[in-house]
Amino acid sequence: MSSAGALPLIMTYEEHDHVTAAISHLPHVISASLVNLVHDQDGPEHYMKLIAAGGFRDITRISSSSPQMWQEICLDNPDNICSMMDAYISKLIDYRLAIRNENAEELLNIFTQCKDYRDSFDTEPKGSLPGEHRIYVDIADEPGAIAQIATMLAMHNISIKNIGIVHNREYEQGVLRIVFYEKDAKDKGVRVLEDRNYYVYKE
Repeated sequence: MSSAGALPLIMTYEEHDHVTAAISHLPHVISASLVNLVHDQDGPEHYMKLIAAGGFRDITRISSSSPQMWQEICLDNPDNICSMMDAYISKLIDYRLAIRNENAEELLNIFTQCKDYRDSFDTEPKGSLPGEHRIYVDIADEPGAIAQIATMLAMHNISIKNIGIVHNREYEQGVLRIVFYEKDAKDKGVRVLEDRNYYVYKE
């Protein structure tokens, strides 16, 4: 396994089925329910489908996987999946109550806790694997903008692990996500970009 770059985890099959129900199986059920909800609620003009943007497409991407495979998975692990669905439904009820009551403090706590925990997936080390070193950069919406930044970093001998546009309304239109292999490369990249008047969101 180590030769293939894998990180083995030792657990019982009960633990495995419980964990995968939460982080793999339930997300597919949620994705499917959201897609079918929009299908059922959309009008004859199909406005929902027409304007579905990055957020909806990102959260429902997994719904394009094999229906037969996910049918079999659900039939193979029903107890754990249903248990996680019950817990998820309870969460939704709590969140619905906060929205219905216009509880601003509770809503802020919900979304803050969510953001902090989700962000930790990419920044905290995973076992023996290093954390992710990333930045976000405002770029102009024009041809060659990404290539210009990539070339600039390469000229300073800064290696990039991954690069791509972020489709997220939290940022202005045209935000580039850059992932580096090392923290030193990230820090150097920030200096290079800021010296050239790029606005960099650092994490």
